[in-house]
Amino acid sequence: MTTLNFFKYQGTGNDFVLIDDRNETFPASDQALIERLCHRRFGIGADGLILLQNDPNYDFRMVYFNADGAVGSMCGNGGRCIVRFAHDLGLIDRETRFLAADGEHMAVVGEETISLKMGDVASIDDRDGLTFLNTGSPHVVKFSDDLESLDVVGEGRTIRYSEPFQPGGTNVNFVQVIDDQTVFVRTYERGVEDETYSCGTGVTAVALVAHRQLRMSSPVSIQTIGGNLRVSFEPQPGGQFHTIYLIGPAQRVFAGTITV
Repeated sequence: MTTLNFFKYQGTGNDFVLIDDRNETFPASDQALIERLCHRRFGIGADGLILLQNDPNYDFRMVYFNADGAVGSMCGNGGRCIVRFAHDLGLIDRETRFLAADGEHMAVVGEETISLKMGDVASIDDRDGLTFLNTGSPHVVKFSDDLESLDVVGEGRTIRYSEPFQPGGTNVNFVQVIDDQTVFVRTYERGVEDETYSCGTGVTAVALVAHRQLRMSSPVSIQTIGGNLRVSFEPQPGGQFHTIYLIGPAQRVFAGTITV
């Protein structure tokens, strides 16, 4: 039996177990353990688990696991949380440059918010009538007139496992327009296999689609169940997007130890 130190962070209700793994002693290959730690009945409870590791060329490396214990792709809210974690540990000051699953990221630490630079987006595509793009993780964006009553889990799961997105599947974002600069978003996340309170790469995808289809200008304001985010970007000729920033709060919830 081993005693593990952990920290719990959340960004607009998207919550994560954060572990300082600079000595690389965490059993990262133990998928069942990670799934148990994320379990909301038998573990700490989280949408995912994130390791902070050393990297010779960056301030740190972010290693992200989904709640099912599998290695995940980029997580925007998780990225903002690990930046806050690194700041709380004293590893960084106001600015940072770190490595994640989809490559290099930069971020700026504010008193209330973390501004995380996302990867460039090359295209927004149509897949069997659904709007699809990759913002570090794959996302479908679908507009709705009544998001409150929508069966996000049922409809999201159907799209997530549908043939056009196999074998890896996709995350699914349902969007309702609030005004000419604001949308409300609910997301079904693969790996969690449920609706989450917020999804950083998801709202990033939504903002870019809102610009493309609704002509919303940067920054787009995003309302989620867990709180409010903003996404700024620079559209480029040919349908690309550069200088994309996901902006919002990231906070420590508690710290503790668990025997594993």
